[in-house]
Amino acid sequence: MTAAYVDTSCLVAIALREAGAAAVSRRLVSFDALHSSNLLEAELFSALHRERVTPDSRALDRIAWINPDRPLHEEIERVLTAGYVRGADCWHLASALYLAKEPREIAFVTLDARQRSVARKLGFRE
Repeated sequence: MTAAYVDTSCLVAIALREAGAAAVSRRLVSFDALHSSNLLEAELFSALHRERVTPDSRALDRIAWINPDRPLHEEIERVLTAGYVRGADCWHLASALYLAKEPREIAFVTLDARQRSVARKLGFRE
């Protein structure tokens, strides 16, 4: 089974039909399971509201939500040791580390170059 952590940037690109949206959409369909932090929902709906686009909640149907039952201090430290990212990007990477103790077990799919670079350093597949 192939699994991926999906960052908000991917779903925003698809919803707004941005450059690269078709390719990322095909990529996401190729995975058996998609995971994300529920922060994705707020980020996605906020971006769509800003752009005056009506959200389609069906875009979230394939996402299995990660709900940590403890603080993610260790994961956040690992992320920031690998490189600087802003708070929300850090949370997504830390959530992916919480999901996959061995990052090479899953892909981290994002359109954000800095986040992708840190994900690569952490050992996530692309």
